Amino acid sequence: MTKTHAALAATLALAITAGTAASAQSAKPTEKCYGVSLAGKNDCKAGAGTSCAGTSRVAYQGNAWKLVPAGTCVKTKTPKGFGSLTPKA
Repeated sequence: MTKTHAALAATLALAITAGTAASAQSAKPTEKCYGVSLAGKNDCKAGAGTSCAGTSRVAYQGNAWKLVPAGTCVKTKTPKGFGSLTPKA
């Protein structure tokens, strides 16, 4: 019975490792896009007096970013203009 448990554990470990590697390879590249997040929905960086994710106080805040699929940021239009790869004033 011990050999059976060891074989089962080894098979499970290999399956988990293979699944993790596959999901890492299928992850799509992203980029930080400034000025496109709604108030409180940013991924990080929202200026002085804020800590990080979810702390933007204004929709489309120029110094708060959201992760978006690579290549889409500068094409994203908001009521305040297009997204930017660098912080906006």
